[in-house]
Amino acid sequence: MQTTPKPLTQRPAWKALTAHHKAIKALDLRTLFAADPQRGTRLSAEAGGIFLDYSKNRITDDTLTLLLALAEESALPARIAAMFAGEKINLTEDRAALHVALRAPANAAIFVDGKNVVPAIQAVLDKMVAFSERIRSGAWTGYTGRRIRNIVNIGIGGSDLGPVMAYEALKHYSDRSLTCRFISNVDGTDFLEAVHDLNPAETLFIVASKTFTTQETMTNAASARDWLLSSPRATPRAVAKHFVAVSTNQELVTAFGIDPANMFGFWDWVGGRYSLTSAIGLSTMLAIGATHYRAMLAGFQEMDAHFRSAPLARNLPVLLGLLTVWNTNFLGAETVAVLPYDQYLKRFPAYLQQLAMESNGKRVTRAGRSVSYQTSPVYWGEPGTNGQHSFYQLIHQGTRLIPCDFIAFGQALSQLGPHHDILMANVLAQAQALAFGKTPAEVRSAGTPAALVAHRVFPGNSPSNLLLARALTPAVLGQLVALYEHSVFTQSVIWDVNCFDQWGVELGKALAQQILPELQNKIASKLKHDSSTNNLIRRYRKLKAAP
Repeated sequence: MQTTPKPLTQRPAWKALTAHHKAIKALDLRTLFAADPQRGTRLSAEAGGIFLDYSKNRITDDTLTLLLALAEESALPARIAAMFAGEKINLTEDRAALHVALRAPANAAIFVDGKNVVPAIQAVLDKMVAFSERIRSGAWTGYTGRRIRNIVNIGIGGSDLGPVMAYEALKHYSDRSLTCRFISNVDGTDFLEAVHDLNPAETLFIVASKTFTTQETMTNAASARDWLLSSPRATPRAVAKHFVAVSTNQELVTAFGIDPANMFGFWDWVGGRYSLTSAIGLSTMLAIGATHYRAMLAGFQEMDAHFRSAPLARNLPVLLGLLTVWNTNFLGAETVAVLPYDQYLKRFPAYLQQLAMESNGKRVTRAGRSVSYQTSPVYWGEPGTNGQHSFYQLIHQGTRLIPCDFIAFGQALSQLGPHHDILMANVLAQAQALAFGKTPAEVRSAGTPAALVAHRVFPGNSPSNLLLARALTPAVLGQLVALYEHSVFTQSVIWDVNCFDQWGVELGKALAQQILPELQNKIASKLKHDSSTNNLIRRYRKLKAAP
């Protein structure tokens, strides 16, 4: 059974943290490091292939003690156990949230409504492996008998962001004889640019939609089908040779023209943003092969086991989540910059945007009561060193407090002269500069003219974490994603919000369905929206009809 802790602001640890913040808010990182020569070693933790240095956060040992007490008072251990046990912790949809089952060992037993779901998960995984081997070996051919050389994933949200991120992150391990593209935006440009240089006879589309009704995905899928059927000698029977589905709606999949034998299913207890290790990962497996894909699953599994069993004080996702709560609710930070110093992780910040903000961007508790505190910060970022020549100015000398998560690796997958050493020197320097800054005295001692001293001062005292691993392997990617999944869950438990629903996406979608026929002039011109929307609809009609 799920426990119901006191409202957040009434928990003793929360009140103690509020008083504690007032007592230490004048402390800065220079002082904290000077007082404890071992701080940089002591405030660190490790799990599997991931090392976390959190020493550059504006915390003391007392801060950590109180944050861990808050986790206990929030029933975090019980909530972790409930998730892994398959309890229906997604209260508003009366569902389990059991993405961890997707990467559980084949001999595990995880029950939902009294049924062990692991055999069904393994059956889908085996089906994915068999299919990917047919594509990668050339045994599967298109309607002309030519082998498949292009894989195009059509999805949106979790059906796109996860596969795109994983493909880019693991491109080093991919089969370069296969071209992989991703279509998500309903903007026709996205589709046309993705297919413009592809041969339909050599192209396979993966249509990823749980219900097979998602407007953007199905609009793009219909255009893809038209594109295929416009090619020479293509008949409707060709659709089954060039389309597969990741869905649960066999009726609509079949009506589309896809052989139901090539439908890869998943379950309602898999949320979209947590679905990378479900059949949604089919495009990833096609790109990197089953062996690397299973290694990625093993990485997820290793971090899952750590989150489930490690003491809270040494638990990487718990520490990362609690530090986010501290920075957000006590230091007043509104964002988190995720800064991977590896070009392969260029889509990782975008992936985390959905994971964190769709999960915890909530204004009511699990019981439906309004919150009186901030919930999810805004996640954003770019790979280094690009960001250093873009937004780091704001982080270093702006007026906002922006905590940073740096991600780096000891070994480069792409070896080229001194590049990696230069890259690593930059990430370590940035974390150091953010923490300790440069005082007016230090600026003056460098011979800076008096009129420029204020401009060259770096306040420092900006919190950051640094995540370090040996190399970006498939297993390490799995560990990184699971680390952030469980960090987001930890935050949700403290804030007492349901991180597994996303009702906030519904209203705009419903209104778009009302507006669409009005834009297409399929209904009477009398409009019943607000004056702004009515005026914009009329103006769009004029622009659309203009020569």
